[in-house]
Amino acid sequence: MFAIFKREVRSFFTSPIGYLIVGLFLLLNGLFLWVFKGDYNVFDYGFADLGNLFLLAPWIFIFLVPAITMKSFSEERKVGTLELLLIKPISIWKLVLGKFCGALFLCVIAVIPTIIYVFAISSLGMVEGNFDSGIMIGSYFGLFFLIAAYTSIGVFASTISDNQIISFIIGILICFLMFNGFDAISSLFPNGETQQFVQSMGAKAHFDSIASGIVDTRDLIFFVSVSLFFLYLTFQRLKQLPR
Repeated sequence: MFAIFKREVRSFFTSPIGYLIVGLFLLLNGLFLWVFKGDYNVFDYGFADLGNLFLLAPWIFIFLVPAITMKSFSEERKVGTLELLLIKPISIWKLVLGKFCGALFLCVIAVIPTIIYVFAISSLGMVEGNFDSGIMIGSYFGLFFLIAAYTSIGVFASTISDNQIISFIIGILICFLMFNGFDAISSLFPNGETQQFVQSMGAKAHFDSIASGIVDTRDLIFFVSVSLFFLYLTFQRLKQLPR
């Protein structure tokens, strides 16, 4: 598995794609948070708070994660190297986990530089360092689990077709439905309890819960379950492919 992981990470940083993804994430967040006028702008917001980062990041990653994962198995199938990987003395599960961890690692690298924003926000407050560190840590924690779920979805989408664009589009659609789809569906129900139940089936409610600084085991179990579910679908999909 570690060999697959190293191979994936090396492939990202020996081509422009890795640097492009990291740079694009930081650029978009930087522009919306510090440059563009609007609701997301920290200066227009009026409070020394990074909450807007965690409103933006899940939506940006809906597009960036499928862009990272679209080649995971699609490219292998297209160039004919997937068959070689499947006949090697490595289990399919290790192959799937290696691809998953490699893509997740790149996403985490993209998020790490945003810690600079924490120090910037700390300096901007009327009282230096006056921000809720619990909410900040919880938000980063929730973002990591959300990205892990997105990554598992993207890896699964890459097994559906040997066309990377198709895998990219399918990944975006599933990630969007998982994050916001259940919220939209819940509005169709007049009953408040039913709305809450439907919302709890989506990722947004669980991400918001963790981002509020409350680490509930139900939220963690949700994200771990979603990740394992799509990794299992990836495993089953690879088992069905001809060798």
